[in-house]
Amino acid sequence: MNMLEQFSLQDKVAVVTAGGGVLCGAIAEAMAQAGATVAVADLLTEQAEARAKTIRQNGGTANAYYMDAFRRETIEEARDKILADFGKIDILVNGVGGNMKAATTAPDLSFFDIPADALMRVVDLNLVGGVIVPTQVFVKAMLANPNGGAVINISSMNAFRPLTRIPGYSAAKAAVSNFTQWLAVHLAQEYQPLVRVNAIAPGFFLTEQNRYLLTDKDTGALTARGQAIISHTPMGRFGAPEDLLGTAIWLASDASRFVTGVVIPVDGGFSAFSGV
Repeated sequence: MNMLEQFSLQDKVAVVTAGGGVLCGAIAEAMAQAGATVAVADLLTEQAEARAKTIRQNGGTANAYYMDAFRRETIEEARDKILADFGKIDILVNGVGGNMKAATTAPDLSFFDIPADALMRVVDLNLVGGVIVPTQVFVKAMLANPNGGAVINISSMNAFRPLTRIPGYSAAKAAVSNFTQWLAVHLAQEYQPLVRVNAIAPGFFLTEQNRYLLTDKDTGALTARGQAIISHTPMGRFGAPEDLLGTAIWLASDASRFVTGVVIPVDGGFSAFSGV
């Protein structure tokens, strides 16, 4: 096989959850460009439809599907529709996640006063509903593939080094990394060794979910927290969506066929820098 052909996703079907969003939307488009047929699954159907339309306009094949991470039946319905449309599932990107202001410490919200239901919802969004349940639903269909498949979870820098102020999100993403390793071993030993499970741990990407923590809403200037991140990122900038794409294509493709159970930082060197 030609070296570059190993990175091709031709004839593969990729499910990208939260595919209507910024980061996973970019991954969905990249997988289509690499040859995959893409199922864009999202709670926000308008965003999913827009992303699928963009893929089609660029010559790819994609459909949009409604999926609510907190309602298993909608994930199962999305799976059934994808299988009816495309016949199989080869790649799963578990992109659902995020934090909540109600689970974030602040001058007006002590850790001791964070509501338990806010913490539980963040853990559910990032771990149970965002990763474990979609994996149960979609990967069960993947096991029948003679050539296996690839699961890519989205972890975080918080899984390596917990950050201040976001206890629920940090705990949930650490659990995502742990689950990634557990599932890689479990599937290989108990079911199908050709189904691989890995994760990407993005560094700091400026998104609508974290903008309020990293930039001043009035001036756009970096907050003290935002400046601390840049100061501890050797490459000296926030990540851009396209910075994730090479790693995502590699993990989804045959180029990484002997790679399973790893969490890859894409962080500009943040996790390698001691601060000195």
